[in-house]
Amino acid sequence: LVRLGRLEPHVSGLGALEAALRDFTPDTVAPVCGIPAGTIGRLAEELVRADGGAVYGRVGTCTQEFGTLASWLVDVLNVLAGQLDRPGGAMFTTAAAGASNTRGTPGRGKGVRFGRHRSRVRGAPEVFGELPAACLAEEIETPGEGQVRALITIAGNPVLSTPNGARLDRALGRLDFMVSLDIYRNETTRHAHVILPGLSPLEAGHYDLALWQLAVRNYARWSPPVFPPPSDRPADWEVILRLGGILMGQDPGPDVSMLDDLVARQQAEQAAAALGLSPEEILVALAPRRGPERLLDLLLRTGPYGDGFGRLAGRLSLDELERHPHGLDLGPLQPRIPEVLRTPSGTIELAPPSLLADVPRLRARLGAGDGMVLVGRRNLRSNNSWMHNLPRLVRGRDECTLWVHPADAERLGLVSGVRARVSSRAGVLEAPVEVTDAVMPGVVSLPHGWGHDLPGIALRVASQHPGVNANLVADELALDPLSGNAVLNGIPVTVRPASGPDSP
Repeated sequence: LVRLGRLEPHVSGLGALEAALRDFTPDTVAPVCGIPAGTIGRLAEELVRADGGAVYGRVGTCTQEFGTLASWLVDVLNVLAGQLDRPGGAMFTTAAAGASNTRGTPGRGKGVRFGRHRSRVRGAPEVFGELPAACLAEEIETPGEGQVRALITIAGNPVLSTPNGARLDRALGRLDFMVSLDIYRNETTRHAHVILPGLSPLEAGHYDLALWQLAVRNYARWSPPVFPPPSDRPADWEVILRLGGILMGQDPGPDVSMLDDLVARQQAEQAAAALGLSPEEILVALAPRRGPERLLDLLLRTGPYGDGFGRLAGRLSLDELERHPHGLDLGPLQPRIPEVLRTPSGTIELAPPSLLADVPRLRARLGAGDGMVLVGRRNLRSNNSWMHNLPRLVRGRDECTLWVHPADAERLGLVSGVRARVSSRAGVLEAPVEVTDAVMPGVVSLPHGWGHDLPGIALRVASQHPGVNANLVADELALDPLSGNAVLNGIPVTVRPASGPDSP
């Protein structure tokens, strides 16, 4: 069924891929997936023969024990079915600003290297310059050279969003110093020695640098501030630059303007050679903008639709976006292979050695374990913990319920409205049951981001609708070994009525 089509000269590793996946037949995986082998085969044939079709996955695909393999295989399916980089299939956005695949030499790149260093306690490998958040508690708790003794958080709530939040909650209380840039005193920032309040979203300009990279149509929009910020409160970027200056050894009152100029000059120097301009000419053209607006203007003007600082009339700049408050439609997605590729070989590398090396771990898990597992879920009114302090988003029925399949509910003696006890190696929680066939047998589901019942928080609305923190039972020792992502879905758990003899 492989139909590479026009991608064939741009694909490598097909033989190695086929050898690695030979054991994973429909008959072998059907009992694990809960999907009949015949259905799997039919879906494969329909995908290949469809005039347009795409396999798609997002965060839920990634945050489980085989997250990297699952994400890789999503891409593999699109390639093998001839559904990558074609209208109606999975395509690449040409973002107006900030895309690494619109810079440099088209069709070839350096690739990526991981594991350049490892965490101090567990030895978890670095990925894209980051270490797993699931390692933070142990890095705070464990004495010795390199022990984490101070922490900066920026609009985050890791006590609720990382695995075994109870352990991290205890660890934060042992820090020598913690500073948080946040508008809330929440479950995490209640440990901070200093909370620096940020601006309201309506007091700051906004350009969605990240999500426009994933849009289904090329588009750009700048949202200016609706209201002027208070005169006595700096913008977030000014606070971050000041903190950065202090960390670089400057005095407690670093010159934020000078640091801003330094960042802008570094970016201008990187752009100057390709444009045939000097950094000074670029900085003059960007004036009088400061901060993120200056950097955004530079990215837009040097991007794929940019005006090249006046060299291309009628093209994109921040001035142009300001003249179009509803945004600019930059056209439909277009095929971009091979231009979009940035691999050392200049091909779509279907079988990277690091991914193939993890396939035996997946093979070993086939048929292993038949217990209950916990998965998360989201709904439109409750994506993350910070949405729970807004009255309009928490009114109505309780959203923090434990979904249980009717067959499991009957077997376990659970009915809607009663509380269930969910336990794992990491911890225990209780949540009200909602019996529904929206989950598979053997699976229970609890939304993340709740648990607003800890002392010391100042969330008036959220504390009236506390819910329960699903990550109390997520295991901080369980990681996807390739990405370092925490396993927040498919968590092995034991479920029983909360009134049972083992209830806490």
